[in-house]
Amino acid sequence: MAARGVLFSKTFPDQLTDVAANRTAQQFWESKIRAVVDDPAIADILIPQDHPIGAKRICTDDNYFQAFNRSNVQIVDVRATPIERITPDGIHVDGRIVELDSLVLATGFDAMTGSVERINIVGRGGETLKQAWSEGPRTYLGLGVHGFPNLFNLTGPGSPSVLANMVLHSELHVDWVADAISALDANGSTAIEARSDAVQAWVQECTERAAATLMPDANSWYLGANIPGKPRVFMPFVGGFGVYRRIIADVAADDYRGFQFLDADRADD
Repeated sequence: MAARGVLFSKTFPDQLTDVAANRTAQQFWESKIRAVVDDPAIADILIPQDHPIGAKRICTDDNYFQAFNRSNVQIVDVRATPIERITPDGIHVDGRIVELDSLVLATGFDAMTGSVERINIVGRGGETLKQAWSEGPRTYLGLGVHGFPNLFNLTGPGSPSVLANMVLHSELHVDWVADAISALDANGSTAIEARSDAVQAWVQECTERAAATLMPDANSWYLGANIPGKPRVFMPFVGGFGVYRRIIADVAADDYRGFQFLDADRADD
């Protein structure tokens, strides 16, 4: 489902950079949904209108939309009529009770940063990763974090991450990290760390690349918009997996440009 949705958003090169092109694709997608959903009012609920198509993952699952034609299926728009409370009888919404046998909660997740922040990773001087990322994640190539020697991120913020094939991406990062550790040993050092200037430049590049697309126009979890109080920062690198692979290969070939080899208890700013 997710893979096909991503492919649809990349069918034409200007689909995520040009508003008019995006709207053409969105109208095509909407027409396909309305063709299989019998009730126009239900189709209105199922078709999002608050973001460019592809800026969030779209649902292209087999027969999902057709399920709403069944007599034993009903849809409740909790944006228009929020859930009032949940009791043993069911869900209270819009002045009525929706009886149920089971309840599945899909409330979103703290993507890309939430898991590592909860580990309470502590860097130089006692600063935690959560503190360092209080205004949004700051990495170099999505791999290194200034102030945290020998800490490598895999497929996290600052890398293509969820916008790429995760198996290939994981293999790419693991191989890169293994080579970096070998270079560390060959250099006779005890730590490798991203330089602060390299982090700043990479954060800026990621921001500029994202701003050139329609992706930041959606309140998606790519920006952490589903987490109250989380800084609104577009976290993945949107330049493409092939481009990213060349960038990190070039950095490694250039003696790990932007990183510094050092003793674990000292680092440059």
